[in-house]
Amino acid sequence: MTTAFFNTIKHKLIASCQALEEEPLHGADIMAKMATAAKMGGATAIRANSVVDIQAIRNATKLPLIGIIKQEYAGSDVFITPTLKEVEALTSLQIDCIALDATARPRPGGGTLEQLISFIHSQGVLVMGDISTLEEAKQAEALGVDCVGTTLSGYTPYSRQLQGPDLTLIRDAALALSIPVIAEGKIHTTEDAKQAMLAGAHAVVVGSAISRPQLITKRFVTSVESVFHPSRESQGS
Repeated sequence: MTTAFFNTIKHKLIASCQALEEEPLHGADIMAKMATAAKMGGATAIRANSVVDIQAIRNATKLPLIGIIKQEYAGSDVFITPTLKEVEALTSLQIDCIALDATARPRPGGGTLEQLISFIHSQGVLVMGDISTLEEAKQAEALGVDCVGTTLSGYTPYSRQLQGPDLTLIRDAALALSIPVIAEGKIHTTEDAKQAMLAGAHAVVVGSAISRPQLITKRFVTSVESVFHPSRESQGS
């Protein structure tokens, strides 16, 4: 299973199809259509959030799935598949891979990353560790994840705060680790995706630039308006 999944996604695009409750495209039926469109465009796998979205996307696309559940808990900054509760919900879906926060930050409820990885593997599912620094990537590999994603670079206060993808982290992790490195996070353009692959990524995950039209529109608006209002371009998107 491990070889088959990683061979399928090698040097390919994974589309992250997600919309939270406050977003205009929220809804399992809409995300299934978004994933279908991504498949038509050539995406070889989908990263998706929540049980209902994953079920709808699987039925619509039959593509390999990386599943997450985003859940906030008081007193913790970890919200990507943070506890055993979310892990159990995802393993019941029999998906290919579960992604979870693999940063050094304390998890809610006192559970450990090592415990979650062990349980996921006991269910025959792969683990993707979302990290923000090279040190976290190395630690996640030591704990047994099957691949790491650079998903959280720029989203922890101690990691690089960049407008685009953390190419340095991708490159350094690809050189230092023996497991696949998945480039994810702030990949806004086709050139960003290309540079991530050239940096050594096994595969590239693109999310907002594909599945969040409000953010795509905002980037275009910022660019257009910056012609006569240069200060607005520095505000970014």
